[in-house]
Amino acid sequence: MTQKNKNQSKDSRKKMPSTEEVLEELGKAETIDDFYGKDGIFARLFSSTIEEMLEAELSAELGYERYQAEGRNSGNSRNGSYTRKMRSSGGDAEIKVPRDRNGEFQSELLKKNTNEIEDKIIAMYAKGNSTRDIQDMLDELYGIEVAPNTISEITQKVWPLVEAWQNRPLEMIYPIVYLDAMHVKLKRSGKIENVAVYNVLGITLAGQKDSLGHWIGDGAEGANFWLSVITDLQTRGVVDIFIAAVDGLTGFEDAIHAVFPETKVQRCIIHQIRNSLKYVSWKDRKAFTADLKTIYQAATREEAEANLKRLAETWADKYAIAVRSWENNWEALAVFFEFPGQIRRLIYTTNAVEGYHRQLRKVTKNKSSFPTPESLRKLLFLANRNIIKKWKMPIPHWPLILNQLAIRFEDRCPI
Repeated sequence: MTQKNKNQSKDSRKKMPSTEEVLEELGKAETIDDFYGKDGIFARLFSSTIEEMLEAELSAELGYERYQAEGRNSGNSRNGSYTRKMRSSGGDAEIKVPRDRNGEFQSELLKKNTNEIEDKIIAMYAKGNSTRDIQDMLDELYGIEVAPNTISEITQKVWPLVEAWQNRPLEMIYPIVYLDAMHVKLKRSGKIENVAVYNVLGITLAGQKDSLGHWIGDGAEGANFWLSVITDLQTRGVVDIFIAAVDGLTGFEDAIHAVFPETKVQRCIIHQIRNSLKYVSWKDRKAFTADLKTIYQAATREEAEANLKRLAETWADKYAIAVRSWENNWEALAVFFEFPGQIRRLIYTTNAVEGYHRQLRKVTKNKSSFPTPESLRKLLFLANRNIIKKWKMPIPHWPLILNQLAIRFEDRCPI
């Protein structure tokens, strides 16, 4: 485009194109860009419309129309304009934003646009996008450049929500909770460390899943830190937990009973199977696993113990460690036999919270490491906010399960 054409394009943007101009340019257009492109009449129409709306906003605030003398001595007046780019469906468009002399004019139209951009930044951050990714996408989608520190400032606005959620009051009673930890890389004292994120997933009396919080540990998963997590649950209002499903961490049951002494603690069968199979050679795993199934799929505890005895008779000489792990942990593994089938299926494994972890990892995997615990907590909170949108329905067959729990925990269940 020549300098003359550029000047003509700028001049044509000063006024709203008429119907005749639109029809004339449409008739001359050889391609869609001639009409709809960034230099086409649509871009000028968009710019002129926005500018008229901004002028009307300023007129309403000042109390007089443009070019009118009335009201100019009221203590404020127009003071020229500045240029700003806006992204339309036809591409980038330049608009002139009017200014007032006192610098008080804040356009609701532009404010709405700014809020939408902030929402988009937070949404992209919640998906695990890096600052660079967010910058590139904003430039591509909206034609705007946003500095990294601006993105950080915008995402920091959710921090009060993070703390409010983490410290919110909880239900008094959770019939079932799942406790497990996932690991992420976090920068501390100039070094990248693998730290545990402690998560508690609860089932309410209404049968709804509820994430009770995210706690950032000091290193690998440990029973001592779990004790502080469980104490925090009590501090936030939890009075009783009927059943807790946990992994095989040493001291886990003691940590729970230190705060909730009447809680039934079920050790995860799936974790136990994985751990015991570490000590069984590949050629025997299929047969060994088949014998394990007769234990945890038994109808009664008595039948399961008889099958455990047969497992020992068959395999103890060859795989003593694998068999002994079932015998030594049997009391914690056999708790689910106290309950009907519907409850057994809910508590014999921690798969529910592990499924929650898989969804969290979809966003944390994009980060090689987190610079601070706060940045990690922000991302986990935003990811959780997206995840729980799908938790609308109660646990299947919950009314039946709740009746069974009410019978089993008659003196503790308020139903």
